[in-house]
Amino acid sequence: MTQDRITLDTSLGYLLKEAASALRSAMEEVLRPLGMTITHYSCLELLAQRPGLSNSDLARGAFVTRQSMNVLLQTLEAEGIVERAETAPVGKALPTRLTAKGRRSLDVASAAVRQVERRMLSGMTDAEQTAALRALRSMVHALRT
Repeated sequence: MTQDRITLDTSLGYLLKEAASALRSAMEEVLRPLGMTITHYSCLELLAQRPGLSNSDLARGAFVTRQSMNVLLQTLEAEGIVERAETAPVGKALPTRLTAKGRRSLDVASAAVRQVERRMLSGMTDAEQTAALRALRSMVHALRT
């Protein structure tokens, strides 16, 4: 029975959670002065890389509920950060796009988040970073299949 227990000092899952928590805290620290949350930033980054995503797509990509994403999108639309079509071109999904103001806001936030990522990776060689990416992708794949 003892063999089935997790030892926190050697648990990769626990260390991943600790790293994710530390990354989240560091990102919140740099995004807060910009008036952004991590979900807000994630939404803008997703839209920059995949224009026209629907509320559901954005919610999945930002790891939040559709309801939470809809509230955020309404706020961002009112602030002129994003724009959505009045009617859906197909089905019910309203594609969302960044406005010029949204792109400017994202540029500032991306630079701040990139600095956090650089700090996180500063103790790793390029080869170690590549190996970590490969290992993390493998873990995600294994858990999703």
